[in-house]
Amino acid sequence: MSTRSGELNTVIIDGAPVLRPRKLPLKTRLYRDRYLLMLLLPVLVFYVIFRYVPMYGLVIAFKDFRLVDGILGSQWAGLTHIERMFRSEHFFRIVRNTVLLNVYQLLFQFPAPIVLAILINEMRSKTLKRGVQSLLYVPHFISWVVMGGIIITILSPSTGIVNRILTQNFGIRPIFFLADRTWWVIVFIFSGIWKSAGWGTILYLAAITNIDPQLYEAAIIDGAGKFRQIWHITLPGLSTTIGILLILNVGGFMEVNFEQIFILQNQAVMRVADVIPTFVYRAGLLGAQFSYTTAVGFFQSIVGLILIWSTNRIIKALGGSGLF
Repeated sequence: MSTRSGELNTVIIDGAPVLRPRKLPLKTRLYRDRYLLMLLLPVLVFYVIFRYVPMYGLVIAFKDFRLVDGILGSQWAGLTHIERMFRSEHFFRIVRNTVLLNVYQLLFQFPAPIVLAILINEMRSKTLKRGVQSLLYVPHFISWVVMGGIIITILSPSTGIVNRILTQNFGIRPIFFLADRTWWVIVFIFSGIWKSAGWGTILYLAAITNIDPQLYEAAIIDGAGKFRQIWHITLPGLSTTIGILLILNVGGFMEVNFEQIFILQNQAVMRVADVIPTFVYRAGLLGAQFSYTTAVGFFQSIVGLILIWSTNRIIKALGGSGLF
């Protein structure tokens, strides 16, 4: 039996009354949350205009698109451009490069904010903690154009400070960091960590503050050291945040930061540095191959959707909290 009172139901379970929220009609919920929905409205408008409306342009992948004819006036080409995409050896090279660079980022760049957040949380001096956080956040606000210029200058084989130190102190000949394929990948990974890791710690530090302090007090009483506290309390407390960000990260496996790649790449390392976004820019915008590059972008979106769905299912199957 149940008795309604406002938004609660009094349900009798095992002879004892238990209050449970009842589901209100949609109209009632919309009116109740009207101010929150008004705050959400600009975000919805943004996504509709700049994310969903442009999806209509995907039809270009199945047409021989010409600017003078427009989308509606261009002739249908069927699967011609998709077949051309799968026959091209350049396509598989850029897909391989895109996936590999994302795997490297997942292995090295993704854990960096987690480690930094735990280390910052363990600092006892509030002044030192604020100072370290500020220094780590600064690179996020510097554009990749400026960051790329700094990296290129620092690693220059003739005037770079890194090569000067290697030559003068260790007698090592100058290394062309950005012209060597192996070194270029290393520079790409560490430059990404330098720029984004500090900003990424904000989410994890916020998640750490939600962990019940009594858990740490109980662990101390039981004789647990710092490492065991981190392993058995902090990391499990971060698991939901880590899972959600991991899903989003894996979902973006077919994308790489265009600005970072474009600034750092050069002809000497194109076999490892040419990725889907730079290929689309070069072939689509500069080469005017709009239909072909739209087909590449369509493939990229489909694979990204599959990866997000698969990763979400795996995380939920392992007992974690998925994104949806």
